[in-house]
Amino acid sequence: MLELAIYIMLALAAGGCVVTQQALNANLRTALDSAAWSGVISYAAGLLCMLALVLVTHESLPTMGAIGRVPLWAWTGGVFGALFIIGGIVLIPHLGAATFIALLITGQMTAAIAFDHFGLFGLAQRSADLPRLIGAALLVAGVILVRR
Repeated sequence: MLELAIYIMLALAAGGCVVTQQALNANLRTALDSAAWSGVISYAAGLLCMLALVLVTHESLPTMGAIGRVPLWAWTGGVFGALFIIGGIVLIPHLGAATFIALLITGQMTAAIAFDHFGLFGLAQRSADLPRLIGAALLVAGVILVRR
C-alpha cells in the first residue's frame, strides 16, 4: 500500500513537471524569439540530465546485439517528444497553461485507451469498456470547464 502511494505521488510530481517544463519552454521562446531554439535548449538540458543519470547509476552501453534487436519504430520516441515540446512552446501562449494541459491529458487518455484496446506497441490488450469511455468523456467535459 505504501509502495502504491509512493508511485501515485511520483506520478503526480511528474505531472507537475510537465506543466512546469512547458511553461518554462514557452517563456524561453518569448525571450529568444524562437520556438525551435527553445526546443533545442530544452532537449539539450534533458540530454545532460539523462547523461548524469547514466553516470550516477553506472549503466553500461547497450551491446550492438541489443541495439540491433530494437525495432525501427522504437527509435522514434524522441520525435513524439519533440512534437510535444514544440506543441507546448507554441500553444501555451495562445491557450494558457491550464487549457493546454487539460487538452494534453485528454489526448493522452484517448490515445492510451486506443493503445490498450488494440494492444499497440506491444502493450497488453485491455478493452475500451464503458467505464474507460466515460472517464475519457469526463476529461473532455473537464477541458470545456477549464477553458471557460
